[in-house]
Amino acid sequence: MKQTSGIDALLEALKQSGVNTGDIGGQGGASAAGGSAGAGGSAPGAGSGSPFDGGANPFGGNPFGGGQGAGGAAGGNGGGQIHFDLSFMDKLKGFSKKALVLLAIVAVLALAVAYWWFHPPISIHSVDTWMAVAIVILLPLFLFFVWKSHGYAKGDERTAPSPGKAKTFKILSYVPVALAAVGVIGALLSLPIIPGNAAKYASVLETDTLEFAEDIQEVNYSEIPVIDRESAILYGNREMGSIPEYVSQFEISPMYSQINYQGTPVRVSPLGYADLFKWFTNREGGIPAYSLVDMTTQDAEIVRLGDSPIHYSQSEPLFRNIDRHVQLKYPFYIFDDKSFEIDEEGHAWWICPVRDYTIGLFGGATVSRVVLCDATTGECQDLAVEECPQWVDGVYPADLLIQQYNWYGTYLNGWLNSFLGQEGVVRTTPGTDGRLGYNYIAKDDDVWVYSGVTSATADNSIIGFVLVNQRTQESHFYSVPGATEDSAMLSAEGQVQDLGYEATFPLLINVDNQPTYFMALKDGAGVVKQFAMVDIQRYQNVATGATVAECQKNYENLLATNGVITGATGAPDLLEAEGTIRTIAQAVIEGNSHFYVTLEEAEGIFDFAMPGLLDIVAYNEGDRIAFTYLEGTTVNVAYAIEEASGQETASGEAEPEPEPEAAPESGVESEAEAVDNPSTEAEEVV
Repeated sequence: MKQTSGIDALLEALKQSGVNTGDIGGQGGASAAGGSAGAGGSAPGAGSGSPFDGGANPFGGNPFGGGQGAGGAAGGNGGGQIHFDLSFMDKLKGFSKKALVLLAIVAVLALAVAYWWFHPPISIHSVDTWMAVAIVILLPLFLFFVWKSHGYAKGDERTAPSPGKAKTFKILSYVPVALAAVGVIGALLSLPIIPGNAAKYASVLETDTLEFAEDIQEVNYSEIPVIDRESAILYGNREMGSIPEYVSQFEISPMYSQINYQGTPVRVSPLGYADLFKWFTNREGGIPAYSLVDMTTQDAEIVRLGDSPIHYSQSEPLFRNIDRHVQLKYPFYIFDDKSFEIDEEGHAWWICPVRDYTIGLFGGATVSRVVLCDATTGECQDLAVEECPQWVDGVYPADLLIQQYNWYGTYLNGWLNSFLGQEGVVRTTPGTDGRLGYNYIAKDDDVWVYSGVTSATADNSIIGFVLVNQRTQESHFYSVPGATEDSAMLSAEGQVQDLGYEATFPLLINVDNQPTYFMALKDGAGVVKQFAMVDIQRYQNVATGATVAECQKNYENLLATNGVITGATGAPDLLEAEGTIRTIAQAVIEGNSHFYVTLEEAEGIFDFAMPGLLDIVAYNEGDRIAFTYLEGTTVNVAYAIEEASGQETASGEAEPEPEPEAAPESGVESEAEAVDNPSTEAEEVV
């Protein structure tokens, strides 16, 4: 089989693209060492020849015709020409001036329609803008100037040769090239390798280090979201099926933004037109409702909007398309991912973050402003980030915040350190199924993005976790070593492997000042069946339950059994016990000592875990003890040892207590003796 060289493949590709390569190659060339002349070559050499009309050409050869070039691997002489086939532009000479004007008008209208349809932002920081300008403006201008320069250099039956005009158009052809070079240089200046840029990237997101137990309040189970986005979509679609008049005309958007609504974490998503025909028949009335799923109770609702339907949405194909409407209203803004939210009165809004770039042309992305668009009227409010109202939650997209923290973790100690020494280099934990590893937490009436933080080697442990406020960009880091979310999910799934449940990406909660992963366990249909809690620092501590309350009880029981927490006076079903120790035995479980106690006055076994209940070592069989405990299935878990009511007199005053039991026994004997000897009884009475 004939082998094809790289040069042959390149020439073939050039031919396919319309470039005249007939003069390239010439006769076979010899090396410079042999001194033979050759045509063509594999490397450029010095030569005379102009890219346009015969001037100097540093690349050897003439890409547009008009001169001979010297080439060769080592400077061998040879002739070679590359011609752009611009003959199609010569046909324009046959058009009349009216036809050319009409053609220009059609081209302008086509560009206007294309701009309206695609609506790219008009900004030097937009890659879309640069691509559109390069293809629609710079490339045609470059080809036009080259064509004119070529025409005046050679001349034809309608154009007389004019070296002056040829030179002018040649100079003009450099203008689009120079503009394109500005974009390339701006992109290069955005790279973190440029001196000073690494520090800029690290400062885009300022992060404070705080103490977990002080800043994160203990969990309120009535406020934490217990289901994820996929489950919310499932419940929302199920509720949609109960409204037949909507099902045939509308469908729920998969957006499902997570927000805090009236103090409760919910996910909301607008309805959309089912297809183009359904849009045409319903566009006058607008979209009549949105879906709302309570993340704590798992209740789904289709909220009817009444007199304030949604007219501006992403399912609208023409003028009221929300992306087109906002972009054309603010043509110089670069909008990030939009989110659908509702205010405290339930009115629908679109939250449109405005991107800004702080490093070079395309680096250091952040959000500088936010546009709030009324989904009913289309009226917009252009606000600075600090002016954004409290009810708005999604000012900073979650993906952007994760990227900004990764810049901070990567470039904090400089660009060179980011891949050589990697001292102190950290990043957020990777997610599952190719998605970023983060979740949302409701805190201080805001939505915070949560993610674990791991080292640059990305092992199965975290060094802590980060919370970033989606409204204010406030960022907190908590140093808590432990297992990654992925490891915790596998550990939770291992508890129910016989059932085949899958764990959702976990939430971070505070249980008795212990950082804990909380997640739902779903069956194959996506329905939540159980819940799981995993100790972040000791991820072998896993508890599950059919309800959140049951899971909490089992988890706190487990932590107390392993001596992790004690004195949880606020725990549910906390009971009190007091009595005399019948037996006490010691055992070691997973490296932790446990004292198992039974009482004379109570049934069951009580587990005193070390080191939390160290005072138990001072007790022996026969001592009185009082304590609080949590009732368990096999053993009862002791929480705190208290002072027993009779502990001080157990060896003294409490000893005579059995005498009343002996009194009847002596009394019987006295009565028997009294029958036989009445005088004795009389003497005792006296």
